[in-house]
Amino acid sequence: MWRTPWILAVICALAILLTPAAAIAAPPSPGPAEEGSAELTQRLDAANRAYIDAQNALGASRQRQAAYAAQQADLESRYNAMLADTQKISITAYQMGGGLRDAAALLDSPTPGVFADRVSLLELIARRQGERLRELSGVRDRLDAARAAVDAEVAKQQEQLAVMAKQKAEVEAALATARMREAQRLLDAATTTSAGTPNVVAEPAPRHPDGSWPAETCGAPDPTTKGCLTPRALHALQQVRRAGFGRFVSCWRPPGEPYEHPKGRACDFAADPKGFGGVADGTSKEYGTQLATWLVRNAERLGVMYVIWFRQIWTPAAGWHTYESGKGDPSSDHTNHVHMSIY
Repeated sequence: MWRTPWILAVICALAILLTPAAAIAAPPSPGPAEEGSAELTQRLDAANRAYIDAQNALGASRQRQAAYAAQQADLESRYNAMLADTQKISITAYQMGGGLRDAAALLDSPTPGVFADRVSLLELIARRQGERLRELSGVRDRLDAARAAVDAEVAKQQEQLAVMAKQKAEVEAALATARMREAQRLLDAATTTSAGTPNVVAEPAPRHPDGSWPAETCGAPDPTTKGCLTPRALHALQQVRRAGFGRFVSCWRPPGEPYEHPKGRACDFAADPKGFGGVADGTSKEYGTQLATWLVRNAERLGVMYVIWFRQIWTPAAGWHTYESGKGDPSSDHTNHVHMSIY
């Protein structure tokens, strides 16, 4: 008996995958951000497994689809060949039994009985060929039905696979958003909520009457090196020291290095009292956190373009977010100093 199995139940597990994620709250840690991220990770794992199962099911259905097509082509060829043979036999039997039953035909046979036997044999063969043709026709019809069923199955699975791919992408996007919020929450706890940050308000740097920053060149002596600073960068450095941050700092660097240091528009503030060293911790990390927080709070007054501290970067447009240019060492990751760049 011909039956066509259906493989469509694999998507049922995704019915609950896109329920709204729990709101991500602020500290204390660990908070709902981590819990939401873990839940979304589990949901994404389930979505991936269901998606792979559906892909495998679709692949199996396509193999069956190809097998049916091959069987159908072979059967059609056999059917057409047998039909042609049967037609020839039937025509010959008819001619011998009717239109050719004349003296010439009788002369070709030893006796009338032999002639009649030949006609009967041809008719028997024709009947058996006809029966075989009817059997092949039935097989062909069942094969057509099976192929149509698997074609419909493949079409349905393709639709469901597209739905699951969309759902999987939505879970991935939700997980990425949760992780960004989690990183922001942790960063807020580490930088922007430091209770020890000085309340000293920076004196604003000079602006044009329309509020824009004047263009400046590296012309003022840099007190931290033998190089130079722009007047606005020197003003920011002086305001940092005025706020009470007096640990080691280095600003200008020789031409050839990237970014703002060679332009006299950037400074690196060591977190540890001994200068640049390993990853800051304890009071050294708190010092860096307070300095980064103070720079952000006074960014508009000083013309701060961005601040980098502890694998995070702050910009006026995006706030704090992950710093992705580090190479795993304290200097490039900015875990031993706070970087300040000025417009």
